[in-house]
Amino acid sequence: MRRLLMPSILVALLGVALGFAYRYVADNPSEGSVANYLRSGAHGLVLAQGAWLTHLYFNSRRSLWLRTRPLLVQIAVRAAAMAVVVSVLAAGLQMAIYDQRLRVTWLADEFPHIVAIVFLASALFGTFFELTRLIGGRRLIDIVLGRYRYPTREDRVLMFLDLAGSTTLAEAMGEVRVHDLLTRFFFDIDEPFTASGGEVHAYVGDEVIVTWPLDVEARQGRCLQCFFAVEDKIAAKADSYRREFGAVPRFRAALHAGPVVISECGNSRRQIAYFGDTVNVTARLQEHCKAVGRPLLVSGDLLNRVRPGPGLRVEALGQAGLRGRAAAIEIFAIARG
Repeated sequence: MRRLLMPSILVALLGVALGFAYRYVADNPSEGSVANYLRSGAHGLVLAQGAWLTHLYFNSRRSLWLRTRPLLVQIAVRAAAMAVVVSVLAAGLQMAIYDQRLRVTWLADEFPHIVAIVFLASALFGTFFELTRLIGGRRLIDIVLGRYRYPTREDRVLMFLDLAGSTTLAEAMGEVRVHDLLTRFFFDIDEPFTASGGEVHAYVGDEVIVTWPLDVEARQGRCLQCFFAVEDKIAAKADSYRREFGAVPRFRAALHAGPVVISECGNSRRQIAYFGDTVNVTARLQEHCKAVGRPLLVSGDLLNRVRPGPGLRVEALGQAGLRGRAAAIEIFAIARG
């Protein structure tokens, strides 16, 4: 809920500002009293919050029924729902704030314009929103600005997290049901990633790759706390998983930090790709989780850059050679203290 507080406040302020702006631009200057501006601000506030709540509904698990539909159907349904909500609110506010009955002329002249404008605006917003979901908000900005048009070297934290026992699950449940489980799992764990400042780089089979810039927040251990936030999220939904799939997802993860070369690749489908030893080490370290029977492993390089924070216990496992790499690295297991 705290993650939604700031966006909700910003949407409310934007609604008030748009209400003031509409009053200033569209109405007669002689009607620019404080009371009228307050009415317009309240009008904009309610409409903005109605649109925001509708958006949140379609961005929650309650709208999974729609996500199985084609993208054009999703955008059209979202736009129609947004138009209905905002238009009904506008009609109600016309009576409540301005103490007016809905006149036939208003319903015939202005109301259809409101419905059409809201529908078109929502369709454009829905298209942009779905585009950011497909590509990623930060990645879309990076592509538009050409940030990684040429190879760029950055210090990054990488996490490779995969579903444990997926092969066994596929044999027991079938590949389609396991895919349903993975889809649900990846949806549920997305919030801890974004809340910790992480960005999903890619989904590869039953694995997700998450990355953080090596900034102040990452150095304070939010990337490590993210793993345990995922544990808490899945534990809270364990009963739901048992009812739906007969099993609760188990997972393993590894984190490593170091320099990564980032660049755009491809032509018909552009992609931002990560290259370098840091990527390879993280992947091999994640494989090593199974060998040592630990759900979370990190490298010594990560702990040199990131503080684990209170409540976490660090256990040194010594040096180990990883597949495909000649030099051994220091490995540590992280658990709650």
